Amino acid sequence: MIAIDLVTDEIPPLKTSDTGLKALAWMEEFKVAQLPIVNNTKLLGLITEEDILDLNEAEEPLGNHKLSLEKSSVLKTQHLFDVFSIMAQNKLSLLPVVDAENNYLGIITLGNLVQVFSETASLKDAGSVVTLELNINDYSISEIGKIIESDDAKILSLYVTSSPDTTKMELTIKINKTDISRILQTFFRFNYIVTASYQQSDYEEDMKKRYEAFMRYLNT
Repeated sequence: MIAIDLVTDEIPPLKTSDTGLKALAWMEEFKVAQLPIVNNTKLLGLITEEDILDLNEAEEPLGNHKLSLEKSSVLKTQHLFDVFSIMAQNKLSLLPVVDAENNYLGIITLGNLVQVFSETASLKDAGSVVTLELNINDYSISEIGKIIESDDAKILSLYVTSSPDTTKMELTIKINKTDISRILQTFFRFNYIVTASYQQSDYEEDMKKRYEAFMRYLNT
């Protein structure tokens, strides 16, 4: 999936003729921390609430002020993983999508991104989750796959979490079986460190709590 597939027009961009007061009103209405500004079809950048509050005359057009705009954007052909990375690194609630000539095409919202992630990560599929801690040099997807498949199970999705200042990594795996006790025993037998595991009922309850907490965050 690429960026253009995630674009929504539910939040309109600001124009240079719009005022800071209008920008603040839209941020409140759409529950976002930034808004894109365009000049004709070209993206100028993202304006934040702090930018607007720093203006001496918020009722004047934004184009009358020198703005320190966040320049984050993503090309329409970039992959979903690039979108995740840019939004996380810059702590954005939305991300503009542009073409190669910097023409504004729309935005990707954090809420939409979470929805897409839940679908691509097989969160809705029945199963269980196991988290492993291992050295980066010991990571072998083929061996891990064989352990899981030895119990007639399949990997639905997985993702890796790592830090540049350590040789350790964390691997989170979604498996299509609700009872993974035998798989866990095999991991232990092969000296894997299992840091967490969720059977279906525990997993669903945990995801429900996380989802409700996230939705409360979006609505603040």
